[in-house]
Amino acid sequence: MLAIRRITALLGLAAVLLMVTEPLRAQGLDLARARIVDLTHAIDRDTIFWPTETKTFELIEEHRGLTKRGFFYAANRFCLPEHGGTHIDAPFHFAKQGTMVGALPIERMVGPVAVIDVAAKAAADADYTLSVEDVTTWEGRHGRLSPGTIVLLRTGWSSRWPDKRAYLGDDTPGDASHLHFPSFGVEAVRLLIERGVMVIGVDTASIDNGPSKDFLVHRLAGAANVVGIENLTNLEQLPATGAWVVALPMKIARGTGAPARVIALVPR
Repeated sequence: MLAIRRITALLGLAAVLLMVTEPLRAQGLDLARARIVDLTHAIDRDTIFWPTETKTFELIEEHRGLTKRGFFYAANRFCLPEHGGTHIDAPFHFAKQGTMVGALPIERMVGPVAVIDVAAKAAADADYTLSVEDVTTWEGRHGRLSPGTIVLLRTGWSSRWPDKRAYLGDDTPGDASHLHFPSFGVEAVRLLIERGVMVIGVDTASIDNGPSKDFLVHRLAGAANVVGIENLTNLEQLPATGAWVVALPMKIARGTGAPARVIALVPR
């Protein structure tokens, strides 16, 4: 019985790998030659979390050194909130009937990426939000967004990491009422949902901009079962089209969010 289970698990893994790699081949992306770009901030004591979090990242060294049998062994224990650093917002985060992290279809988290660059506009307005015009202008240059595309918004804010005041616009402990950073706009996200986009991501702390108090983008995305990715980095290394993103969250069964390792595969 155990052998059968192992075979079944391997067949399931093979099916997932085939599901991921076949579309890449179909679109001409050679995995063996693709350049890999890490879009993830490392998690450490400087990691930025939402200001109202009272506990952030904790890493406790449980053992480092020689054992009684004479070989080296090291192990740590860590604790952190779901929403900090580069992480996934599950739809359940702001939607009662939304999907939780552990139930997210893995194929949704792998897909072709569209990068919309608003860094110049964000530099002029720290509270800038992506507009419908930004999306349609991008489509005028690169073609209509296809269903299943992962849309990443580049604001340039990741260059401010890990300076909390520069990144969030304020560093008052426990207070999220004076934040300033750019992100998605509600009407633009409504259009993205109409296009069939199921994952959006940004290089700031939230898919809503800093001054937001009602988190309308989160609520709209959650209601449409759209996943958010926050605190990305290195988006300037991606082309507007042609790359693929793999965004794999920690599989927390009932999670509202989870740390994620996010990479891009960029054709050479």
